[in-house]
Amino acid sequence: MQSSSRRNFIKTLSAASALAATETIARPFSQVAPAYIPNLKKISPNDKIRFATIGMGIQGNFDTRAALRNPDVELVAVADLYNGRLEHAKSEYGNGKELFTTRDHREILARPDIDAVLVVTPDHWHDHITIAALKAGKNVYCEKPMVQHLNEGKAVIDAWKKSGKTMQVGSQRISSAAFQEAKRLVQTGEIGAINYIESTNDRFSAGGAWNYSIPPDASTQTVDWDRFLGDAPKHPFDAKRFFRWRNYKDYGTGVAGDLFIHLITGVHYVTDTMGPTRIFSSGNLAYWKDGRDVPDVMSCIMDYPQTDQHSAFQMVLRVNFANAGKINDATRIIGNEGEIRFSENNLVLTKHKLPQAPGYGGYDSFFTFTPEVQAEFVKQYDAQYPPETRTAEPVKEVKFEAPKDDDAHAKHFADFFKNVREGSQGTIEDPVFGFRAAAPVLACNQSYFEQKVIHWDPVTMTQKNPATATGKKAPTRTPAKKTVATAKTTAGKS
Repeated sequence: MQSSSRRNFIKTLSAASALAATETIARPFSQVAPAYIPNLKKISPNDKIRFATIGMGIQGNFDTRAALRNPDVELVAVADLYNGRLEHAKSEYGNGKELFTTRDHREILARPDIDAVLVVTPDHWHDHITIAALKAGKNVYCEKPMVQHLNEGKAVIDAWKKSGKTMQVGSQRISSAAFQEAKRLVQTGEIGAINYIESTNDRFSAGGAWNYSIPPDASTQTVDWDRFLGDAPKHPFDAKRFFRWRNYKDYGTGVAGDLFIHLITGVHYVTDTMGPTRIFSSGNLAYWKDGRDVPDVMSCIMDYPQTDQHSAFQMVLRVNFANAGKINDATRIIGNEGEIRFSENNLVLTKHKLPQAPGYGGYDSFFTFTPEVQAEFVKQYDAQYPPETRTAEPVKEVKFEAPKDDDAHAKHFADFFKNVREGSQGTIEDPVFGFRAAAPVLACNQSYFEQKVIHWDPVTMTQKNPATATGKKAPTRTPAKKTVATAKTTAGKS
């Protein structure tokens, strides 16, 4: 009798969970907030974690493969809006079993047998599906950037905190051995106080510029175009917009959200910073004039304030999709005692300390003094700087190579699955970290399109008024007479 009652309780709970998930996400942009399903269980170490991937494009496949390189996990379902990718998933991941496929992600969220979902959709869907999944009681791995716009981050964080579920943001480079070594070197003071950071990610190829192949059968019959648009502006079916969505600000976040996010996530992880307070970007569409409405060259300058973790520093990021020269991308963290130059797989630490004595002569004002003054200068110099203070330590260079089997992508998922099993929310890239990394790059886009400096509070994670950010009183203005404006049809987008 007791066993039967327990089965009935679990069956009722599963049905309620499925119903709540279905009702919630049937209206993904509704203002009505349904009850959250609490984290009622941990995954037993002896159980497989059953996951589903929502979005089976390029990154969706790479994420799925990386997830499956971990033990005791199983792919049980996928969702995508193009029929061909669903058929590909069946043959690629079916392994002789029937893989559940659907064009409607809500069917996945309604299934009580799925423990976790990978959200690998175009950026404008990240917040909607993530929040719906958390409310449906799923653990979530969400690709970077976590959200598409600055005003969407706190809703995701709130949903995550209330759910009690595990959530990981997918900027996997920080799980590499080289990034972990860079973090150790910075924290042990090997380069002294940081003053400047620069990071580049250039490309010069059609694929690198997101001009991905388009299947010949792409049509409104094989693609769920209306669902793809979601809350984006309405637009007639366009296969280029669907398969090359990164090229359009309606669905993606441009070079800032696709590539700056990797660079800035790495810097935030290594330096243990919360983020910048001032952001300014510039750029242009220099080469790939193929209908895209985002720049292919962009640079951004960010000011990071002094904190208990680091000194004040400036960071400069650059992406150039039209770099026809030699491309040598890296991140350089420069301090007053050395520099760390690193990429995903290797690292070079260069230490260089100046001697205590400044020296004189050469391109210096010493030769402009009279002989008598020169003699007095040398006398005072010798008294102040004995010989041992005049020689610098030899420049040191230390190289680090990641182990050949270092798999940052699989390790990033390993951290996610470990926390899922433990029922923990303490991943290496949780939503708070994820939003603090995403916000500056989203501010880069805002700065570029609005041609202004963006002021940001990295602690409270809110945008600041330029006047209050500089301590000046904001001027009062008489409201101008309003004219009829065309309102965007989507809530929460800017």
